Amino acid sequence: MATHVENPESSEIEIDKTFRDLGVVDVLCEACEQLGWKQPTKIQIETIPVALQGRDIIGLAETGSGKTGAFALPILQGLLENPQRLYALVLTPTRELAFQISEQFEALGSSIGVKSAVIVGGIDMMSQALTLAKKPHVIIATPGRLIDHLENTKGFNLKALKYLVMDEADRILNMDFETEMDKILKVISRDRRTFLFSATMTKKVQKLERAALKDPVKCAVSSKYQTVEKLQQFYIFIPSKFKDCYLVYVLNELAGNSFMIFCSTCNNTQRVALLLRNLGFTAISLHGQMSQNKRLGSLNKFKSKSRSILLATDVASRGLDIPHVDVVINFDIPTHSKDYIHRVGRTARAGRSGKAITFVTQYDVELFQRIEHLIGKKLPAFPTQEEEVMMLNERVSEAQRFARIVPFPFEEGWSLCHCCLNRQSFIFHPASYRS
Repeated sequence: MATHVENPESSEIEIDKTFRDLGVVDVLCEACEQLGWKQPTKIQIETIPVALQGRDIIGLAETGSGKTGAFALPILQGLLENPQRLYALVLTPTRELAFQISEQFEALGSSIGVKSAVIVGGIDMMSQALTLAKKPHVIIATPGRLIDHLENTKGFNLKALKYLVMDEADRILNMDFETEMDKILKVISRDRRTFLFSATMTKKVQKLERAALKDPVKCAVSSKYQTVEKLQQFYIFIPSKFKDCYLVYVLNELAGNSFMIFCSTCNNTQRVALLLRNLGFTAISLHGQMSQNKRLGSLNKFKSKSRSILLATDVASRGLDIPHVDVVINFDIPTHSKDYIHRVGRTARAGRSGKAITFVTQYDVELFQRIEHLIGKKLPAFPTQEEEVMMLNERVSEAQRFARIVPFPFEEGWSLCHCCLNRQSFIFHPASYRS
């Protein structure tokens, strides 16, 4: 049975807490300062002291709450005290999140020489096997690819493992990784500490807790589904056929911001990205049908601010920490209400403010009402001028024609020139081409 620790909403004691107060050693406190982590977050305040005592942990916290630091710092401190290769394993649901966690481990552990390896699908197995042969300190992996290596890579095992972290555990289990999780738990060391972090406590997560954790401490900093206080949330009620026009209108109204726009399918993600590019916006897409290199390329272009708009499916709704996201737009309303929390959590992170705008068509009213019920508030309408929106219709219609005729998947860096579009003989040119 888990020992329960619930964090109050706020207290003066918490405001004055530092990483040193939590028991973090000086060298890691300095690494936190270099990363700009001035004070620990609520989940870090609750979990780090307990983790340093050697207890198993269930951490429940809203998205954007600093969960990575909550497990990375105790692991690195343990590694300092007892240096060992293949010391910790972090399991994540998505490839992008795995790379992000690896970056944080290497940044926090740079002064103590920590090496991490990312083991995910979409990358050559042989090159990963060579990386594993070097025995990194920390492995960050998706469950499916890790099983591939445990079964097929000669000499690789995790019998000496000291820490197991399951990050975004609810999403791992929702993606039907239960069989892989069972296999992993059977072949790793039983003499280990286990941290399970999740945004939600589902029945599947409770089952995993019973199977993997020993007398855990439950650290919860939010007892219900909620969004952060500094997030401004709006909706726009629009006819389905004018969604593209309203999107262009909103992007023009909020010009100068960076946007994440969520679509329900890979195809629609790419279609809208093409439409926006044809209208002069610096848009780029990220979805599951892209190769891993292209997915990382899209993410890096957006992070480096060379692109101001990232069109994505729910592959990007969890865990990704991109500090400069100003506005999240739900172009397609999420089917599952809880996904709304994760999508809008891409903005207003770590105390910053942000906006979230949800497009609601005549077909989405019930889904939208479920979202309002889940978050416990009625959202205000985003102000729009219908006449100004309709003035965009002609230009948007032309861009829609362009987006419809381009084959899927479309490579960024190529475009269809207007002379080809006008005479309907469709020839693809490098973007630098001028007709």
